[in-house]
Amino acid sequence: MTRPANGNQPIPRLHRRTPAPKIGIVHLGLGAFFRAHGAVYIAEAMAASGGDWGILGVSLQSPHTRDHLAAQCCAYSAVELGADGTTAQLIEVVSEVLVASEDPQAVLARMADPAVRIVSLTVTEKGYCHDPGTGMLNLAHPDVVADLTNAWPRTAPGFLVRALQWRRDAGLRPFTVLSCDNLPENGRLVRGIVLELAARIDQSLADWIATEARFPCTMVDRIVPATKPEDIAMVATLIGFDDHAPVLHEPFRQWVVEDDFVDAARPDLAAAGVQLVRDVAPFEHMKLRMLNGTHSALAYLGYLAGYETIADTVADPGFASYIRRLWLSEIIPTVAAPTGVDLEVYADTLFARYANPAIRHRTWQIAMDGSQKLPQRLLATLAENHANGRPSPGLHLGVAAWMRYVGGTDEKGQGIDVKDPLADKLRALCDSAGTPDKKVAALLSVREVFPQKMATALLKPVTASYKQLLKSGSRISVGEFSSE
Repeated sequence: MTRPANGNQPIPRLHRRTPAPKIGIVHLGLGAFFRAHGAVYIAEAMAASGGDWGILGVSLQSPHTRDHLAAQCCAYSAVELGADGTTAQLIEVVSEVLVASEDPQAVLARMADPAVRIVSLTVTEKGYCHDPGTGMLNLAHPDVVADLTNAWPRTAPGFLVRALQWRRDAGLRPFTVLSCDNLPENGRLVRGIVLELAARIDQSLADWIATEARFPCTMVDRIVPATKPEDIAMVATLIGFDDHAPVLHEPFRQWVVEDDFVDAARPDLAAAGVQLVRDVAPFEHMKLRMLNGTHSALAYLGYLAGYETIADTVADPGFASYIRRLWLSEIIPTVAAPTGVDLEVYADTLFARYANPAIRHRTWQIAMDGSQKLPQRLLATLAENHANGRPSPGLHLGVAAWMRYVGGTDEKGQGIDVKDPLADKLRALCDSAGTPDKKVAALLSVREVFPQKMATALLKPVTASYKQLLKSGSRISVGEFSSE
């Protein structure tokens, strides 16, 4: 129990109020985003239409989430942070949590259970162990090397392949693999990675997966800031219980899912507001380019300018003008609007979400793993603009800000804790290059991020933007772009 600051009665620990539902879904990567997004949808779908769709969460490495949830019988609060107030929803759809690194055999056994019909995952871009530039499995990744020879996997793709192998060998139907990560054509991407890994283990297994399994594409959208200690205290006051695993989220949410499941087995997602469609691509492109792309650009530029959150960043009139011009001039021209969507109205909605003062989405958090995110979020848009002769000074500035950021030093000369799978390589390239021109050229040589053709096209404009950032800083550079 936690004793409140006023010294009155201790607050009891949050607990489950209903029996844990029977498990029908295994989710790899039980982080805050899925618990604030997919799990909420699934809980609401079960409340509307029933079904055994309880979730077994799997943390691939850290026991942190498991330990906090286990003490609460896996119940937790999903707390909506609106501009007009804060509300909490008790989520009880998670039935159990395992830690894969502690007992991979137990995880595989649960994935192979015929009651499990969906394995979903939010493992971030780097969790797919692929080359973001090609979409192919990174065969040099040490954990992939281990997965090829060991029965107990380490990676998310390894768990998918070995669990499907167990099911095939037992004469069971495969499960549906449902990626919920922000990646272009995420279902097709994970399908390709799984088939490549499976073929190197057993070609007949790969053939069976290709024929029988399903990998629907999805688009997910909800801003979920990291939970801080002060948030836990706030939630305790709000709900009257001590919850060590709450998730915070904005009011907006969207989930678009390609309706392609093994044997059509899925929760009644439509009852919870999920958009079930034949083609996710238009929604995905819109979101990746208009939301994720601008989020990344704001994260690097805003962090360099000294802003802690996205809301703080867009409260600066120069950054507000920057992002609106970026949408209208450089991003919207590359996006084919989904049926019934006005892209300028969508941009207005995004801006209102960014400006929500209750959402403390840290620029440092969004800036993580940029080497994995840039190809989808910024470079695809840049490539299309370059192919069509469309100027992209705002996107060039965003790429240059990423380069300044991964150099490891901010505009005040303070060190940056860069979280990225290529952080050491990127920092070494920056440190070994003596001039701004050489630094940009060195970073553009990283083929995991920049294909040769793209690197050639970016060299001159990004070098100019990088020098501008060094000379004037991000706030002035953004202001000059916005006033042009």
